Amino acid sequence: MTERDARPPYRLHASTPCAIMILLGCLALPAAASDGAAANDYADPATWLCLPGRDDDACATDLSTTVIHADGRTELETFEADPDAPIDCFYVYPTVSTDPTPNADMHAGTEEHAVIAAQFARFGSQCRTYAPLYRQVTLTALRSLIAGEPMQPDRVLAYQDVVDAWNHYLTQHNDGRGVVLIGHSQGAGMLTQLLRNEIENGPAADRIVSALIIGSNFMVPKEKTVGGALSHMPLCKRAEQTGCVITFVSFREELPPPEHSRFGRGTGDGMEAACVNPAALRGNASLDAYLSAAGTGIAEGNEGEAPTWLRSGESINTPFVRVPDMLEAECVRDRGFHYLSVRSVGEADGARSDRIGGDVVGPGGEVAADWGLHLIDVHLAKGDLIAIVGRQAEAWLAR
Repeated sequence: MTERDARPPYRLHASTPCAIMILLGCLALPAAASDGAAANDYADPATWLCLPGRDDDACATDLSTTVIHADGRTELETFEADPDAPIDCFYVYPTVSTDPTPNADMHAGTEEHAVIAAQFARFGSQCRTYAPLYRQVTLTALRSLIAGEPMQPDRVLAYQDVVDAWNHYLTQHNDGRGVVLIGHSQGAGMLTQLLRNEIENGPAADRIVSALIIGSNFMVPKEKTVGGALSHMPLCKRAEQTGCVITFVSFREELPPPEHSRFGRGTGDGMEAACVNPAALRGNASLDAYLSAAGTGIAEGNEGEAPTWLRSGESINTPFVRVPDMLEAECVRDRGFHYLSVRSVGEADGARSDRIGGDVVGPGGEVAADWGLHLIDVHLAKGDLIAIVGRQAEAWLAR
């Protein structure tokens, strides 16, 4: 948590899900320029959270991980980024800002640094990492909407920042390299627009190794792989396929999306929310999850009771845990929803706990089932996504 807001950032009651989806950028936003706000200068390194070659970079963070095996054995996994990675990754983060205004400022707080560690920095093993700050719609605006006193965030301003950052990256840093686009929630919505408006039909289209559009309703025609949100880029069907999209929203198997949930619901005639299972792309049954040892999700805060990873009570002293063969997933179509259904296959009385955190918790302590596992969408398949990016990079370079 930050000093600016002592409340847990995701302790919400999502009583107006359609409006919330609009705020989070899951629906299309207007593409016109915003009036009255000066453009950011993305030539200034201070406008970037992650930029290659900096020692004080947000991506230069502690990613050490305790691997917890089913029999209770543990081992330490360290991390080092590859300074000679052959491709780039461009990341737009989700709704995390606790600034008191409807749009965030351009000063990185604890929450922006936390989400870089949670979702993006580990991709540095496969790519050079670029993550711009942008004047996103804030959690303050989201809370005001839920409270029935909506603020007026400038969603176009947030999108224009992403466009400006992308154009600066493309002209000043890319040099013809392949690039993976990575975004979650509001960030995923921003990247969907960027692909549709700026990239898909332009000269940069052939540089897109893939797009990871996570935690957002990405529309395709039912049971099809192309059309809908984008005209040309298909869903990925193989781990080494390039120029394609990986997308999903996640729910616990025992808590499928309720009728009022907007995550996973199709919008428009003949459309459905796309679901690509990263584990299945690799030919695996189990997800390769990197979870927060504290049980938190995309930002620091209290999303319920922290998991007890080892029934022996042994403490975990790394920021992340990896739990091989504990979580399985499949894409499920049910009642008009299409989503990644996640189940724990750990032993209820085994040495390793079979429980994970990651739920959005309401003000009375109840789980907000309509949000699913939104806070840990990326965590659940991070190892899979990183491995797939590595295989896609090889295929793109060979091409």
